[in-house]
Amino acid sequence: MADPLNREVADRLEEAARLLRDQGADPYRVSAYVRAAESVRNWPQPVKDVFRERGLEGLEDLPRVGPGIARAIRELVVRGRLPMADRLRGELDPLTVLRSVPGIGRRYAERLHDELGINTLEDLEAAAHDGRLATIAGFGEKRLAGIRDSLAHRLGRVRTRVEPAGPAPPVDELLDVDREYREKAAAGKLRLIAPRRFNPTGEAWLPVLHAQRGGRRYTALYSNTARAHRAGRTRDWVVLYGEDEAGVEHQYTVITANRGPMRGRRIVAGRERECAAAVSSSAA
Repeated sequence: MADPLNREVADRLEEAARLLRDQGADPYRVSAYVRAAESVRNWPQPVKDVFRERGLEGLEDLPRVGPGIARAIRELVVRGRLPMADRLRGELDPLTVLRSVPGIGRRYAERLHDELGINTLEDLEAAAHDGRLATIAGFGEKRLAGIRDSLAHRLGRVRTRVEPAGPAPPVDELLDVDREYREKAAAGKLRLIAPRRFNPTGEAWLPVLHAQRGGRRYTALYSNTARAHRAGRTRDWVVLYGEDEAGVEHQYTVITANRGPMRGRRIVAGRERECAAAVSSSAA
């Protein structure tokens, strides 16, 4: 008889497959989740024991489980949730995720989300190591050390703290996904979901795009954050979740610049100089 947690993890992976299929994702990606669910359900050892004993490498050794799905299984084992599925259902609440970390209350969670664009525990871990958290008033070395230690244990990276980041996708690739998303959203060609936050009527208004560029997979949605609503940019700011070939997810935000030499043009936030260089190169 299958382990109860294995059955639960398999059910959640199958749910992710259904969401991806219904939203027009790559059929290969859909079938990958289905095949992984079958492997997990039939695996004789509880996946929580596999993860405890061997970490992500142990999960990747399961039949038909690649790096990206191994990380999904880790999320289900450690947190009991799959943020990717929450996002595709319109239920992702990054503030709840951030507040689950000791030392981060409501006020700090809002600042991390609004000022640094942090939505996930992986985002928070990277920011705790690359110096960004230190820019927020109140994050002294003692608080930072506690957050790093908590995340290292929760994410199963006590030995190898932060996974090495692969090469960032070129800005023209990100801008092309942004273009495809906005064009298809405007033409009514995308599946709409009803986000839980800032949506008291439960209206299905948020378009979702699944796209692929080379070995990278993207999910694109308009920003549904408090900051976007305050700025009136919920139909302008586009959030891209890109999964690289190693299965590591990164987040990018594309906006319309409202000042400077790129004013009126689409840019990737934080990579303005690269966007300007790309425009200059294409005009030469």
